[in-house]
Amino acid sequence: MCGIAGAFALDGAAPHPGHVAAMAAELAHRGPDSAGSFADGPVALGFRRLALIDPEGGRQPHTNADGSVVSVCNGEIFNHRALRDRLRRAGHRFRSRCDTEVLVHLYEEYGPDLVDHLDGQFAFALYDRHERRLLLCRDRCGVIPLFHTRADGHLVFASEIKGLLRYPGVARRVDLGGLDQVLSLPGLVSPRTLFEGIASVAPGELITVDPSGVTTRRYWDLDYPMAADLDHAADAGTDDDGIALDHHAGQVRRLLEESVEARLDSDLPVGFYLSGGLDSSLIGGLMAGARPEHAWPSYSVTFPGGAFDEAGHQRLVAGKLGTRHHEVRLDERIAADTLRTMVRHAETPVRESYNVCSYLLSRRVRASGTRAVLSGEGADELFGGYPGYRFDAGGPPAGGGSPSGLLEEQLEREANHRMFGLDLRYEQDQVAALERRRPLYAPDLAAGLDTFAVTAQALVDPARLTGRHPLHQRSYLDFRLRLSDHLLGDHGDRMALANSVEMRFPFLARDVVEYATRIPPSLMVRGGREKAVLHRAADGLVPPEVLRRQKFGFRGHTSTDLLGSDWFAELLSPSVVRRQGYFDPATVSALVERQRSGARQVHPHLDTDYLMVAATFALFVEEFELPCLG
Repeated sequence: MCGIAGAFALDGAAPHPGHVAAMAAELAHRGPDSAGSFADGPVALGFRRLALIDPEGGRQPHTNADGSVVSVCNGEIFNHRALRDRLRRAGHRFRSRCDTEVLVHLYEEYGPDLVDHLDGQFAFALYDRHERRLLLCRDRCGVIPLFHTRADGHLVFASEIKGLLRYPGVARRVDLGGLDQVLSLPGLVSPRTLFEGIASVAPGELITVDPSGVTTRRYWDLDYPMAADLDHAADAGTDDDGIALDHHAGQVRRLLEESVEARLDSDLPVGFYLSGGLDSSLIGGLMAGARPEHAWPSYSVTFPGGAFDEAGHQRLVAGKLGTRHHEVRLDERIAADTLRTMVRHAETPVRESYNVCSYLLSRRVRASGTRAVLSGEGADELFGGYPGYRFDAGGPPAGGGSPSGLLEEQLEREANHRMFGLDLRYEQDQVAALERRRPLYAPDLAAGLDTFAVTAQALVDPARLTGRHPLHQRSYLDFRLRLSDHLLGDHGDRMALANSVEMRFPFLARDVVEYATRIPPSLMVRGGREKAVLHRAADGLVPPEVLRRQKFGFRGHTSTDLLGSDWFAELLSPSVVRRQGYFDPATVSALVERQRSGARQVHPHLDTDYLMVAATFALFVEEFELPCLG
């Protein structure tokens, strides 16, 4: 991973290279190993490098042979070896072993369609000097962030918003629509950010800037088959002997083996995050299989004495795999003390404290000498890993009964029809939730809530939902509303790069993602168990004790846990809430007293933790010197 920054003159004078250098310097934590720059005519580029492949020879910016194409890239191109061989046969000559050097040569061959040939996690800026054309691109799944805005006639872009804020003329204002997204969804959804006028490049999006203007196109999106085109024999559960399940599990395992192998490519040490659940244990098992002689480092967070501590299963897997295991012990005090740093790097308030866990894990990774870690994100969204997928796999139980605790799921779908136009519950009844959170806002904002509140139409492409199986509809929504900008963004990339560590995601390899879309829904959830295909694929690689576990969602401390910290409680005090002016002091105080009295405890998965959002929003306003309304 690295950090990129730059500016392009849409009109007026060329951008000042010194301003772009200041933006890049703000991203030094993303790339502490070296810096690079380029300026020519309407464009200036800045770069900070975290050197993992070809540390000596892979400095950026990269250029083609005659210097007419220039690129800076944050991320990894995992199929670079195959691309390099193809490009060499076409006559291209390379200066380094660095994976990202393939971009300038692919552009010579394919122009903007180079994106169709990439498998990786990346955000890049590429400039064609002859055409005076700038490309800005983000990878398919949204692993790597890229933000942009306009200031003084320039299009300005950077890997993090704090870099943009160093550019002259970039304003600091809260985006109320972004705040409402955090309160109503798992997190932000591109192109929305918490900063008015600053947008996120969406996953699978390519922006082209040239003398004719700025154009945006989606070059990739998750695409499930129509329900009418599914293999209904398998989907009806007639495959009693498990032949189809074995077939798909075997294919998934093969693709994951290839994906893990590609993501172990590094000249510096690699490890993995170990939660104690199926996904991370499977990644660890595949790593052990790829290098049987190697003791990989594994990293876990523990909550000593906590109800959500998974240390036992983590240590079991680490012992079976023979890893060099590292643990980060986390309690309420440490969580509260780390919130400010976490918010600064996340650049958003959050609904849960588990970003703190990610931040502290990456700090331990860096301190131990490891520079990249593999992680299991994406498995739940692609392979039916959340409880609602049990309902979506087969619809309501026969006779109106509701085994497995899915009655609430069934009852709330009608209400959510108003949100997404589907027989699908996603997160919560968004219409009812709008009225529940209205009193949380300061009176003036509450009166105008309908003008900036979350609407489904602005979140996803309805064409990707219409006519699809309910399980696939949910998967698409999870992919777009939970995974890309939240789990991979503020929870993943931002917390890892805060400590100069790269995260890699084997489940999000292009071939794995596209194969997952073709697996019949009934094979995703089988016998009342989520991720049936992955369970079968993991057989022999993961200890039976883990395979038998019920899904245990990762949890962190809630606002109920942290209210014992005077510092955390002060963020929710009437004086702070009133001065900042975004939330209603009386409502916040009532929530505080309700939780302190024990009348209401926040559940980390079932409840929206409004006080966690309010407290981290207070930190967000302070850290980024945003205007107060009080």
